[in-house]
Parts: sequence; structure tokens; C-alpha cells
Amino acid sequence: MAALRRIAGGVSINEVTATLRTLTINDVNNSLSRQLPSSTQARWMSRMKRRHTMPPFWLPKITRTMYPENITPENQAFVSEVIANQYSSPLKSDPWERGQWTEKVRRCGVIARKIGIYPMWKKDGTRLLTTLLQVSDNHVIKYIPPEEMATSYFNKRTGNVAGLVVGADSIDPREATKEFQSLFVESGVLPKRKVSKFVISPSAKLAPGTPLYASHFRPGDYVDILGITIDRGFQGVMKRWGFKGLPASHGVTKAHRAGGNIGGGGEKGRVWPGTKMPGHMGRNRRILRGVKIWRINTRHNVIWVSGPAVPGSVGSYVNIYDCSLPTRKINAENHPPFPTFFQDEEDIEEELYDADLHVFSDKSVTFAEK
Repeated sequence: MAALRRIAGGVSINEVTATLRTLTINDVNNSLSRQLPSSTQARWMSRMKRRHTMPPFWLPKITRTMYPENITPENQAFVSEVIANQYSSPLKSDPWERGQWTEKVRRCGVIARKIGIYPMWKKDGTRLLTTLLQVSDNHVIKYIPPEEMATSYFNKRTGNVAGLVVGADSIDPREATKEFQSLFVESGVLPKRKVSKFVISPSAKLAPGTPLYASHFRPGDYVDILGITIDRGFQGVMKRWGFKGLPASHGVTKAHRAGGNIGGGGEKGRVWPGTKMPGHMGRNRRILRGVKIWRINTRHNVIWVSGPAVPGSVGSYVNIYDCSLPTRKINAENHPPFPTFFQDEEDIEEELYDADLHVFSDKSVTFAEK
């Protein structure tokens, strides 16, 4: 910066040229940063965009435009046979060495589809509502080591944590784009309709192509469920925030559902950040924590969880993983299968119930002999 001041003081053109040659961009930036006042900008959560109705620019397009190719039935059958042979064995390599469960370890989660609400009864006669979640066609797509997670541009994580990319619901590879199909080359599975990444411990890693089932959890376990709420669109303050509204008569004209006054006087004569006003409602990420599993069907991979408050509409996807509440921590005596339950190697019953749940197939009336 001193050199720039000398230039402005009136010198010859040769000295000006020599001085500019010695300056670098870093020198100028450092000099300017020392003179600029240090200021920090505070952002309110209400001013930040919390939902995105369009996919990010870096996400490849999943499906392509299908054009009539006039393929004969014989050629179409041949292509289907080639696809079936190519994706017949998802696990390309041998299974990796399985780690041991330790305290504060993080397992992988599963992707499930919400399929409805169903009532159930406990043994004491208490009625409860449950939500049915189907773990449909889950496979491990990719393992991200801790070194790559620490340098990742998106969702950067520090510490000794790794990542597992899991996909659900296979689609026809002829419908997927070439960019999207490249994500599944390592695992050797069909392209998936839904893909999510779970943060795990390095000891809980799974080989790409490993299937995940509903038996990943057990009845009686507590889980966290992440989903996207139903998109309600632009709504007023009565529906969005539960306002009472203005009176129905006595001087109120065409403002019965209005929000009323939104600002004060004096120094605070402005609209404060975070004021409850009309706007977009729904389509937010919500985590329902501490949800109990009451029943599991291992044949159809259906999980019954307590309550009807699972975020999302019927048919939407949710992520299920171990509960993170301190009162629901897993102990070493009764921990879930680690790193997952390999249903292809071990036998398991088709229906699994919690100990407090009433099973209608059991005998509820007994007769004593005289």
C-alpha cells in the first residue's frame, strides 16, 4: 500500500512501472483487508431459504426422455435377458470384515416408504396408532472413508466418521440417464429411485451391493425418522400459524382471516425478523425422534412404528436410523445386529412382535380341566 501512495505522490513513469511489476495480487488484497473494517453479518433463520422446490444443480438427472425406438419383441426380450444377467449378482466382491459393536458406535440406516396408518392393541387393552414403513429393495451403493468425508465439498464432516450411500427401489436402467447410472457401477446394482447418505462409524462399514432389510432393527427398539413434510403451498396465518383471526362481525370488513398488526411504534417501528406472516407452508425436513418399533414383518420388510406423526404423505420416502436421544441409548447387553442383520445367512421368523403387543393369532382364552 505504501508503494501505491508513492505512485500517487508524483513520480516518473519508469518508477511507476517498476513499482507495479513488484506488486502482486496477494499484496494488494492483504493491504486492502487490513484497512477494511471487520464486520460480521448476522442472519436470522426466517430470512434463510429452508426449502428447495428444485433439485440442486450438481445432482444428475435421474430419468431420460423415452422415444419410440420401434424395437421388435425378440430384441426387447434379448435386452431384458442381458440386463437380468448383468445385474443378477449385486455383491461383486467378497464381504468385508465385520466390525465389533462398541459404545457410541453409529450404524447405517435404511430408506423406507410410508404406506399407511394402522391401529394395534397392547396386552392391557390400550389402543394405539402405528405407521407402516416398508424397507423396499435397499442396497449399499458406496462406502465413503473418513479421509474422503473430511475433504468433501458437500456435507463436510470432521472426526473419525465415514459414510454409506444407500439406494432404494430399483428402476429400469434403460430409463435412467448415463450420468445417473455411473453412480452404481461400483456396487453392481440396478439404478435406484431414491438415494441417501448415512454418517456411520468406520467399524460399521458395509461392502457395496450388500442388501439391507427390515430386520436391521428389532421390535422394541427406538429409532429416529427423517422425512419431508407435506407441501401445503402458500397459506395464510390462520392455517400456517394457527391464528384465531379477526371477529366475524362488529366492524370487521373483508379482513376476517387477516393477521392484524405486524409492527410496533417508536424505535421498533418496523417488521421484526421472524414475524409470523403468510408464506410457504410445508416441505420442510423434520426428524421424529424416539419412535418405538412395535412389529416387523421380515417377508415383506414392513416396520410398524408408534404414532401417526411420521413426516410426509403416503408413498413418500423416509430415513430410519438408530435413536440419538440420551434416554434411549443402546447398551452393550442388548445392542442391535452389527453392522446389520444378514438375512440371507441366518434364519428369522416372519412375524416379530414387541413383548407388550397383543398378538391376535395367540390364544386369549384358556379353559381349565375339571
